Amino acid sequence: MSKIKFDLEIKFGTQYGKEEEEAVLKVLRNNAPTSGDECIKFEKNYAEYSGVKHARVVSNGSSALFLAMMGVGIKPGNRVLTTPVTWIATAAAPVTLGAEVDFVDIDLETYNIDVNQIEAHVTSNTKAIIPVHLYGQPCEMDEIMAISKKYNLSVVEDAAHAIGAEYKGKKVGSFGAAGCFSFHEQKNISTLGEGGIVLTNDDAMFEKISLYRSHCTRVHGNSTKYCKLDEEKFPIGKKFWWQDFDDCGYNFRMTDIQAAVGIEQLKKVDMLNQRRIDNAAYITEGLKDVPGLTLPKVRPYNKHVFHLYPIIIDPKEFGMNKEDFIYDLLNKFGIKAGFHYIPLHYSTAFKNRGFKKGQFPNAEKLGEQLVTLPINPRQTEEALAYLVQSIKDLRS
Repeated sequence: MSKIKFDLEIKFGTQYGKEEEEAVLKVLRNNAPTSGDECIKFEKNYAEYSGVKHARVVSNGSSALFLAMMGVGIKPGNRVLTTPVTWIATAAAPVTLGAEVDFVDIDLETYNIDVNQIEAHVTSNTKAIIPVHLYGQPCEMDEIMAISKKYNLSVVEDAAHAIGAEYKGKKVGSFGAAGCFSFHEQKNISTLGEGGIVLTNDDAMFEKISLYRSHCTRVHGNSTKYCKLDEEKFPIGKKFWWQDFDDCGYNFRMTDIQAAVGIEQLKKVDMLNQRRIDNAAYITEGLKDVPGLTLPKVRPYNKHVFHLYPIIIDPKEFGMNKEDFIYDLLNKFGIKAGFHYIPLHYSTAFKNRGFKKGQFPNAEKLGEQLVTLPINPRQTEEALAYLVQSIKDLRS
């Protein structure tokens, strides 16, 4: 039973193997450079996997979002639409550039931004939309792209939860001006605990993201610009390079040791995601007749990759509220459940920006009733059976 509990205590995340170990040692023996050949290879592989022209690896998903916001030109006075049910990094990316966020309530079937409410929030100052593919289920991208075209808005996809997910056969992160992914330790694949990547088909945007990722300096790699040699000062045969800085940028680089692991993880991502999908199907089948639980619904044209497995608990019908469910599941059965997320308009950061409780009823219902169950590619059938039975036993 201890092995089962171990599988369920580690709620989320990926699975490493010997391939990742060997990749780490290989880079370590090469003095573990920053943003070298392994990063370039990982970028190339990820771009090909996603069906886009460019990819740039970064330090984490938050920096990916920030750079994407810079790439589409977000600045003070702009407004950006997104969901209040997400990690704060989504909304913080435009805010830290001086823009304001306008939240749009969610669809209670998918938990993603409600596309039927987006247009009502568009103003003359609205510059972009950040759809979040929450829990691994893609947003309604046809409708979002149509709205963006109608109002000339940039779309930056937050696909941190949705590595490998597909909308109508096309990979998420490839629809908008940019797609942003996280390789945090809890994500469907990881690069040693942190990491991220930005995707784009726009050459100019890729150049801007690349520059601001690394102090806006022109160095070797995809952004190369050396000064001309002054032959009067430097005789032929003696090479002296000079670095220029286009602007004051940031340090959001990834290391080669992380990228080497990412290369191996990317080879496995479809297999790891299929395990998640199978595990989710097992949980759904096991809990489908339990009163008081609303289980995730997958749109038929979506490939939902189940970064998280969300359930809504009706406290009257199930017999306990969200807090008691989480507490009893842990203390009686050793299973760690979670909640993702408390709506952002409840936070001090956005209460200080004028948001109030009551503005987004669907998001607020989620905040009060939603629990995320453990799901990862390491779970055995025995562990999943124990999870399902433990939830059933909570009602007895």
